[in-house]
Amino acid sequence: MSRALRVGGMVPLTTLDYPGQLACVLFCQGCAWRCRYCHNPQLIPPRGSEEVDWCRVLAFLQRRQDLLDAVVFSGGEPTLQDGLAPAMEQVRQMGFRIGLHSAGIKPAAFAKVVGLADWVGFDIKALPEDALDVTRVHGSGAANWRSLDHLLASGVDYECRTTVHWHLFDPERLLTLARRLSEQSVTRFAVQLVRTARMLDPHLSSVSAQALQPELWAAMRELFPSFVLRS
Repeated sequence: MSRALRVGGMVPLTTLDYPGQLACVLFCQGCAWRCRYCHNPQLIPPRGSEEVDWCRVLAFLQRRQDLLDAVVFSGGEPTLQDGLAPAMEQVRQMGFRIGLHSAGIKPAAFAKVVGLADWVGFDIKALPEDALDVTRVHGSGAANWRSLDHLLASGVDYECRTTVHWHLFDPERLLTLARRLSEQSVTRFAVQLVRTARMLDPHLSSVSAQALQPELWAAMRELFPSFVLRS
């Protein structure tokens, strides 16, 4: 019998987390990386103090079957849980489309579930050689980009996105990252400027400089058929 999915919180209704769909977001508990700008640090431990019982989640979704289009499994890092695939299958049987937010922390685990999703929001943390400064975990860059290969090979609809704190990125490195993604045939890319109100690393500055980069964003739009800047 598979383990029940550990859900550390949920958003009952959003239009932001799955493009074009009214969705509920389930925040899966647990993450193996320690991204310095993480604004949900309570989701990092494998067990959380405010977990929502999976049976309660299913009961909520049953009441929303005619109101919601999709359910997004976010995190934390949902692919670290053995209960993810069964949970995705249960939700699909209820008639919902499936969204997945992931950074592909474990490429083999990511590869097993990516095909169960209708859409993936995939987090590119940095260039592979720069990822350690963001995640504080050795090998994270290589894992992140291997999972990107799995995503692109899957044929599942997706958006790649990178969260930017300007003390961890400079415009030149961000543009280099974008060019490398374009070379990988990524067609949909978003840059998300970090929320500085709450971050895991207390030493990371709450000041976000260099937010206005019109030439950089113009270059991004030339690289990708679809580019979005979220501030």
